[in-house]
Amino acid sequence: MKAKKNHPSVQQFKEFVKEHPKLVQEVRKGNKEWQEVFEDWYLLGENDVIWKQYKNIAEQNADEKKSDFMTQMLSAVKKMDANTVNHHISNVSSTISTIQGLFNQFGLTKGSSQTSSSKSQQPFSFRKD
Repeated sequence: MKAKKNHPSVQQFKEFVKEHPKLVQEVRKGNKEWQEVFEDWYLLGENDVIWKQYKNIAEQNADEKKSDFMTQMLSAVKKMDANTVNHHISNVSSTISTIQGLFNQFGLTKGSSQTSSSKSQQPFSFRKD
């Protein structure tokens, strides 16, 4: 038995329907017919505004979450106190300085190991007069 090949526009419509699962529900409920949906899709195109309501719920939720995240970030930035942020930054800076001092005290810095190895590689010392 030979497989029937569909027209390319039918294949594109099938892909469109997969991206808009609410269309399938509308047709199954009897609110629309496939012929009507196909004609609207063919005439109006995939990017028309009427298709937004039939789009996948997960994609809509992802778009809403992105906008919610941005509004939350903006509100958090508005609520920040500059003096408190400055205080925390200075605390972090002093902590880093303390850790660097400990590393220097115990000889765990990169510079100390590099200078000792560079001295051993040059057996003769040349001095300028």
